[in-house]
Amino acid sequence: MSRVLIIGAGGVSSVVVHKCCQNPDVFTDILLASRTLAKCDAIKASLDGCRPRILTAQVNADQTGELIALIQKFQPELVINVALPYQDLTIMDACLATGVDYLDTANYESPETPKFEYKWQWAYRQRFAGAGIMALLGCGFDPGVTGVFCAYAQKHYFDEIHTIDILDANAGDHGLPFATNFNPEINIREITAKGSYYEDGRQIETEPLAIRQPYDFPEIGVKNIYLLHHEEIESLAQNIKGVRRIRFWMTFSDNYLNHLRVLQNVGMTSIRPIEFEGRPIIPLQFLKAVLPDPASLGPRTKGKTNIGCIFTGVKDGRPRRYYVYNVCDHQACYAEVGSQAISYTTGVPAMIGAMMMLKGIWKKPGVFNVEEFDPDPFMDALNRNGLPWQESFDPVLPD
Repeated sequence: MSRVLIIGAGGVSSVVVHKCCQNPDVFTDILLASRTLAKCDAIKASLDGCRPRILTAQVNADQTGELIALIQKFQPELVINVALPYQDLTIMDACLATGVDYLDTANYESPETPKFEYKWQWAYRQRFAGAGIMALLGCGFDPGVTGVFCAYAQKHYFDEIHTIDILDANAGDHGLPFATNFNPEINIREITAKGSYYEDGRQIETEPLAIRQPYDFPEIGVKNIYLLHHEEIESLAQNIKGVRRIRFWMTFSDNYLNHLRVLQNVGMTSIRPIEFEGRPIIPLQFLKAVLPDPASLGPRTKGKTNIGCIFTGVKDGRPRRYYVYNVCDHQACYAEVGSQAISYTTGVPAMIGAMMMLKGIWKKPGVFNVEEFDPDPFMDALNRNGLPWQESFDPVLPD
């Protein structure tokens, strides 16, 4: 029996629960917990007849004491954190206090500083190792599968990897004037922050969305890609030995960026509290409240995503280029699990990472990123669980 506690009840959580139910030989008991119990109950109701037993509970993930009490009551083998990145540390503290393994999909971000960094979670390495428990960080798609792709390329196709370009393209159309495909607060903080890339041993910072170019994606076509800061750059620079440059690119439509600029110009993307009717509010949190819930976009989103990695380097003394990627269809995802592809491509890898840990395939005490483990069983599981990957050896490189 494998008992898992899943914290969070958004679109990604729904996908994780659905995919756990498709693997009842691994997941036998699930406790789904969130601040809003009704959201947990709705996910459970959508899985009527699911073979793993699903229970629900209310918990405030900002309160370590509440988390400890819930873990002690349910006694899970693993906590899957698909709540907000602000809550990573309180959940890790609860896992340490109870001796339970931990997995998340996005690294910690301070509410006061819009910057994703691993330093806060990497600081737990010795404590998790000393407690004999494991934490797996960033096991979504990017970060997550992109790290597995890097480990796979390093293991099978290169003696030296010199450059990595991570490309995340969403060609989905939901027909709304402006909406984000995952948590609006996290999404907008990420996009409006300064960009960065790794080159020759240092992080080089750029102005937000300052570097742009077109790229022709398989099955999607030509899209404008923008250079962003992204957390896996930091871990890959440490774990892919000898790499000289790492960049992360994401696509945005002109319509999306025009709306975002207007919102920035009027102060609605600010994270600084302002006084409104005698009480402090954070403009970005208010904006999140009035924007469409990403979980509601599933039935109306059409099109595909393409997320992958392009590598250059050397094998047997000869230069090599290699591209590995996944194409995911929004409507196919909705038909299967009731969520659009953005949630699907994050939730499926989280379930696979949990499976790797529960089966003992990826298992050792400490705090780790996905690229530190054998990529082959994870790559096989992607093909079996709805995220098949493709590869080519002569891709066009971003400039």
